[in-house]
Amino acid sequence: MVGPLFPKWLQTQNYGQLDISNAGISDILPSWFWSNAEIINLSRNQIRGIEGPIPSTPSRVYHLDLSNNNISGSLSFLCASADMSLTYLNLSSNSFAGELPDCWSHLETLVMLDLSNNAFSGKIPTTIGSLFQMQTLKLRSNRFVGELPSSLKNCASLEVIDLGDNKLSGPIPTWLGVSFKNLVILMLSTNHFNGSMPLQLCHLTHIKIMDFSMNIISGSIPKCLNDLTTLAQKGNPSLSSTHMYGGNESIAPSSNYENDASFIWKGRMQTYKSTLGLVKRIDLSSNRLTGEIPSEITHLVGLISLNLSRNQLTGQITPEIGNLESLDSLDLSRNQIDGRIPTSLARIYRLSFLDLSYNNLSGKIPTGTHLQSFNPLDYAENPLLCGPPLKKICADENGSSDLSNEEDKDEFITLGFYISMGIGFATGFWGICGTLIFNRSWRYAYFKFLNDLNDWLYVRIALIKQQLKLAYA
Repeated sequence: MVGPLFPKWLQTQNYGQLDISNAGISDILPSWFWSNAEIINLSRNQIRGIEGPIPSTPSRVYHLDLSNNNISGSLSFLCASADMSLTYLNLSSNSFAGELPDCWSHLETLVMLDLSNNAFSGKIPTTIGSLFQMQTLKLRSNRFVGELPSSLKNCASLEVIDLGDNKLSGPIPTWLGVSFKNLVILMLSTNHFNGSMPLQLCHLTHIKIMDFSMNIISGSIPKCLNDLTTLAQKGNPSLSSTHMYGGNESIAPSSNYENDASFIWKGRMQTYKSTLGLVKRIDLSSNRLTGEIPSEITHLVGLISLNLSRNQLTGQITPEIGNLESLDSLDLSRNQIDGRIPTSLARIYRLSFLDLSYNNLSGKIPTGTHLQSFNPLDYAENPLLCGPPLKKICADENGSSDLSNEEDKDEFITLGFYISMGIGFATGFWGICGTLIFNRSWRYAYFKFLNDLNDWLYVRIALIKQQLKLAYA
């Protein structure tokens, strides 16, 4: 434990890298602190503020992490130097407030910018579009308003965009799917975005996480989602989501950082970092989407989580839903989906979370599968649905209720079944009868065997009858 005050002996030291994170410091960051360091990590302390602006010379810091402190005020200190070499800036989980300064053009070396979990307000400044090398932009959980600045499309290197939990509005820009060829994570949840989902989103071939939940998005789900090729592939090359960036050659020729992401998983807000690379999910819940669930979505066989709940979706669950064998979580609740539950759903053996409640589903829940292991509440408020785990017994337990959905192509009795049965009967019949007709010696032996068997049975029955008479005489 170093705190609660900054150790003054640091003022006389020569250090290039300084990591005193989680050290119990509750002091104000002194102005002399910037004179030597190039890499500074003061995260997870209780630092209360910054003494004066960051000095304009020397501006040697390229990695600055002040996340998870109690620093308040504005970011005007970033505008003090027109010659900063910051590549990594993490100010998340503090008490910064006010509008973002419009001086981002002199921070053009930034690769990672995380300002999430603060109290920033106003519009996102247009000069943020001058950060051409930026790979990660996180502005989650602030109070930003207005539409996304069109200048952001100039940041073509972006791989992670997290703008969730703000008050952003307007339609989802079409350039999101055009400008960012390497985008892996796109999170716009809990805002006021409206309009329909642009078809250009289907160009995001590297996307792993797409979260538009809790907005006012309307229209239908694009059928071209099967073009999201990374989601259409099973497995992941790495556990984490790691990004490389270059530093000062004399200290660190290159460095890396791991991204994290927070989102609702199985009904709870979760934060993932070390296993973020394994997550492949689409969340379009709590919007105003209409129409049927496109069957093309079942081509995304790498999906781990699919949440389409709390919309106005209609039609039936596509019989090909069983193709999503990697699914761990499926939520289609609170829509207007009708028809039977496809038997192919039982083929998703990894499924540990399922919610089909508050729909218009009917018929018997497919039996003999793990679908009976889910809570009855996961099927609740489907008036015509019956069978375990629901207490409602189906009207015909042995009849039509055991039949699968008409659209379900996984039927047992098919034309091929009848053809095979006919061939088998013909082979067996002529294999025995044909031999007896055309082979005289076999025929004589067969009928002699039948006569001997008949004589033996006659004698045996006669003896038993005689013994019974003597026993009761």
